[in-house]
Amino acid sequence: MIGFLRQWIKHRREIRRRWQDDARRLAAADPVNGHYQAQRRAARSRARGNAAKFWHWAKVASEVNRIESRAAMDFEVVKAIADQEAAGRG
Repeated sequence: MIGFLRQWIKHRREIRRRWQDDARRLAAADPVNGHYQAQRRAARSRARGNAAKFWHWAKVASEVNRIESRAAMDFEVVKAIADQEAAGRG
């Protein structure tokens, strides 16, 4: 049982590291709009039915806002992004 828990913890840490790395890359590339880039990728993944990628990019968007004080976050823009991706125009 201990071995299983260690593997599970290791796996969860790897997942966390991946979304934190992606968030750092987006924030460094575009501090203001990095959040929107992650939201666009999340919406696209959701529209394509890929739940794992959706959750990944949603966490990335959250992390961008946490680490970058200049990150913009306007709910109307996020809603427009989701609508565009759902309509296949993204």
